Amino acid sequence: MKPLPEVIVQKLGLIDYKEAWDIQEQYFKSAIDRKIARRNDDSLPLPHNYLLFCEHPNVFTIGKSGNEDHLLLSQKELVSNDTSYYKINRGGDITYHGPGQLVVYPILDLEQFFTDIHKYMRLLEQVVINTLSHFKIDSGRIEGMTGVWVDYSKNKPRKICAMGVKSSRWVTMHGIGFNINTDLSFFSHIVPCGINDKAVTSLQKELGVEVDLSVIEKRVLQEFQTLFDFDIK
Repeated sequence: MKPLPEVIVQKLGLIDYKEAWDIQEQYFKSAIDRKIARRNDDSLPLPHNYLLFCEHPNVFTIGKSGNEDHLLLSQKELVSNDTSYYKINRGGDITYHGPGQLVVYPILDLEQFFTDIHKYMRLLEQVVINTLSHFKIDSGRIEGMTGVWVDYSKNKPRKICAMGVKSSRWVTMHGIGFNINTDLSFFSHIVPCGINDKAVTSLQKELGVEVDLSVIEKRVLQEFQTLFDFDIK
């Protein structure tokens, strides 16, 4: 029987966006280098897989195909709001990260799991959908839009989790931003994910109470392990 993939879980806490990005890039490059080396020597170990859990100080990030007009603040206003801004190498448009939002970065060699990016994206969404179901919140997808939505089949859907990924040689990076106790006022400074006719929400807003982020983190990890079927190293 083929052994399950192994995943290293790292909890980075509240960490500057660029610092976390640099960690991702290091693991991402290491995995790709290992895969290239294994072409000539398949006795070498497989690349390591990681799940990085963290929060960020206030930051807006925009993907490589994003529209900079969707940032509604000037550089001066960014400084006055103590907010960073980065153009990054994931897919998707502009989004916000900040304290109270659970960010998860999977750096996975999908050839150890499955080689299907569409399936990967849907499983990322399912992790969040299953987590919200545990809190009796019905959530789901909207056709043609990436991410997870509350009241997704009604007139006023609200986005609770944004997603953006990069992959090369079946290695992934970037991931999900899951609004838990997030200050939603920051989303008024952008056109979130380039969508200007739908609202954003958080678990705190939906439940009416602040939520222990560590509880959500634990549940999200359980859902990742169930859906992706791996051992924690």
